[in-house]
Amino acid sequence: MGTSIRWTARMRALLRRWRGAPLTWLIVGGFVLMAATAVGTALTVDRFRQNAIESGRDSLENSVRLLARHFDREFEDFAVLQKSIITELESHDFEGHGIESAEIFRSEMGTLAMHEVLRAKASGWSDVAGANLFDSRGMLINSSRRWPVADISVADRGYFNRLKDDPVAQEEVEVVPGRFGSGPAIVFARRVSGPHGEFLGLVSRAITPEQLESFFASTGLGEDSSVAMYHQNGQLLARIPHVDAMIGQNFRKGTPGQMEVFQRTVVSTQLVSPVDGKDRIVASRLLTGEPLVVIATKSLDAALATWRTQTKFFVTVAVLSIGLLVLTLFLIFRQVTRRLSFEKQRLDTAMNTMTQGLLMFDQDERLIVCSRRYIEMYGLSAELVKPGVHFRDVIRHRHDTGSFHGDVESYCDDILSNVGRFQNTIVETADGRLIEIKNQPGAAGGWLATHEDVTARIRADERIAHMAHYDALTDLPNRVLMRGHLERRVADLGEGKPFAILYIDVDEFKGVNDSLGHEVGDELLRQVANRLRACVSGNDLVARLGGDEFAIVKAGTRDPAELTALAENILKALRMPVDCKGQDIPTDVSIGIAIAPDHGDNPDDLLKRADLAMYAAKSEGRRTCRVFAPEYDAKAKERRQLELDLRQALARGEFEVHYQPLVDLKANVVTGCEALLRWRHPERGMVSPADFIPVAEDTGLIGEIGEWVLKQACSEAASWPGQIHIAVNVSPVQFRSRTLALKVAAALAESGLAPGRLELEITETVLIRDDEEALTILQQLRELGVRIALDDFGTGYSSLSYLHRFPFDKIKIDRSFISDIGEPEDSSPIVQAVVHMAAARHMATTAEGVETEAQRGVLRQLGCSQMQGWLFSPAVPAAKLKQLLAAQAAA
Repeated sequence: MGTSIRWTARMRALLRRWRGAPLTWLIVGGFVLMAATAVGTALTVDRFRQNAIESGRDSLENSVRLLARHFDREFEDFAVLQKSIITELESHDFEGHGIESAEIFRSEMGTLAMHEVLRAKASGWSDVAGANLFDSRGMLINSSRRWPVADISVADRGYFNRLKDDPVAQEEVEVVPGRFGSGPAIVFARRVSGPHGEFLGLVSRAITPEQLESFFASTGLGEDSSVAMYHQNGQLLARIPHVDAMIGQNFRKGTPGQMEVFQRTVVSTQLVSPVDGKDRIVASRLLTGEPLVVIATKSLDAALATWRTQTKFFVTVAVLSIGLLVLTLFLIFRQVTRRLSFEKQRLDTAMNTMTQGLLMFDQDERLIVCSRRYIEMYGLSAELVKPGVHFRDVIRHRHDTGSFHGDVESYCDDILSNVGRFQNTIVETADGRLIEIKNQPGAAGGWLATHEDVTARIRADERIAHMAHYDALTDLPNRVLMRGHLERRVADLGEGKPFAILYIDVDEFKGVNDSLGHEVGDELLRQVANRLRACVSGNDLVARLGGDEFAIVKAGTRDPAELTALAENILKALRMPVDCKGQDIPTDVSIGIAIAPDHGDNPDDLLKRADLAMYAAKSEGRRTCRVFAPEYDAKAKERRQLELDLRQALARGEFEVHYQPLVDLKANVVTGCEALLRWRHPERGMVSPADFIPVAEDTGLIGEIGEWVLKQACSEAASWPGQIHIAVNVSPVQFRSRTLALKVAAALAESGLAPGRLELEITETVLIRDDEEALTILQQLRELGVRIALDDFGTGYSSLSYLHRFPFDKIKIDRSFISDIGEPEDSSPIVQAVVHMAAARHMATTAEGVETEAQRGVLRQLGCSQMQGWLFSPAVPAAKLKQLLAAQAAA
């Protein structure tokens, strides 16, 4: 509704604005905005151009500074080396007379000993070119790099003649065609003078332009840039990009700006290059120790490349913006005269597409706007409900058409008396719809009302609230609602209002779910819920706690006899077969009873004690009820302590593996052993597996314990004779981990036991829960090469389809079928059937629990393969088993 009001107010304000504001101001403002856009774009483009040039100049200055610093150090090494050689030569003592003439200098300097002196001097410096010694005629007389020297003359070189002719000149730098290679070379030559200043020769070092250019390239100045080194006299020594024809040319010519780069120590300018004639940004720096200058340039076009891209973007945006402004002004000018006539039509269209019914009344209580949805919602006449009609007439019309019930005048007076305040009410119509009415005061008096059908939303909220407190399957109160009910009951205990909790668990429900499917299981739970409702009164609460667990909160009693009678009625009602999807299923439950305040005065304690009583009923045979007794608490604590001890038993090394022999009935020899877990508790002594195995399975510890047994058994069996195999039981919990095959493979690899000597015993339980997944895991085990035995066959939900779908290696016949063999009406036919069935499928059979010779004799006659039991040997420790196997081998 708030959105509708704001939209309507916006439309009306727009109408007023167009009536009062001349179009001239709009057009003038548009042109001013276009001019501002053009000027701003021009200023921005110019600023970006200056930034681009300054950025390029800064980059060149940094590069030149770096190069000058590098070459100052490099050429200082040149000078230091040359000066040290000259000092050595000038101070050399030639037979005690020193250097008296150029001939003595030539003869004494052209020796192997002086070559070694030169080589020793040059070896301590970062050498890019060797030191060469020339005589006064320009002939090479010695070199630090090679001996003997080549016949080379530099008498034609300009630097040689300048040093020879000018006693003041001490050093010359010149690029010349190379004598030691194919390309040009940059020569650094230094004069060697006699005692009286006479010219004796010179010491030179040379580098190629490429050696300088390789360092120039590291600056990475980018496209259309150059870095060069010039002699201060204008001669180009090296340059990138490299052009052979330019090396050695003199470029000290042109404008004063071009000449300035060879004269000033640091120059940063913009001028036309004498090399390629392009307008370039230039940065130069003179070296401090040599008459050389490093010059870096970048063409103005390259420096402004990014700026041009930006300029195109800005100009494009500006042009588009101005074009858009022009188009907008044109459209506004063309449409403004037509818009006023369209506004009312557009407002009506928008209102009529709203999901709410909308009414707007002025300060005189007369209708200004009415949406079509309002008329359709109440089935009114559009001829009567139209602008100008009075508010009271609208309500009277609703009353006459049956969409309003009540006193018209009283309702209208109530609305009109509260026009200045926001009002929100929900009313129910005669046909069961829920309508939310919101009245909001208008800015200039009057009010706006919206009518919205919120039936679906409110019903959905009610369903969500119901789902939060009721079980979706049985529609019984869930644990959350029951807890709130218990808290209220506990609060009433102070008023002498006792109550009791009956905790109910469906016996063998998992078997129904697994064997008949979840749909049958769900239907069974619904039927149980219906029968529980029928067993209690209206003051009692029946709730589903989850899974197959229910609870009844019985009010107004603390009499155990009365509660036991109620439990017996429940047991009787539930024992009647239940029709679930065409299946008649008899049902039994175990019931635990806790009484308030006798067994507690808070919900948690009462639920816990009712749960303990229920578990007591289960442990005492199921299908019965038990009232909580203090010893149940003690049993629960004992079980918790057993669980705690069990969690630490593996780490403390309290488990042992005993082995019960499997005896071949024909040969009467041991062919294998079954690994059986034993727990030697430091205080309890030997704990029965019947006591701790269920706890291990409930807590999930059986997975870790079973893995330990598997490794221990494989390791022990690896030391037995090769024909003796080992059988290890696998819990259903281990199957659910889906890593059983990996763990078996690891145990075999660690122990070195042959896979064919390991036999894994599983029960049908692992197949019932998820037979496809279980059969996949069994197939993985079979691929490892281990044997698979089906344990306790015939005691559970035996299905011959398992034997057909997976070729087990062995079937183990449970002791319950062996105990009465040899007696009248015994189980021999059943055993015979299993043996024949196994033989047909090429499976062996093992009888468990054989304790008498009579039983062994019957099993031989029936064709059973193996037996195990106390008749031959109980389960014994590994050491004793080895003695038994050794005795058998000796026999």
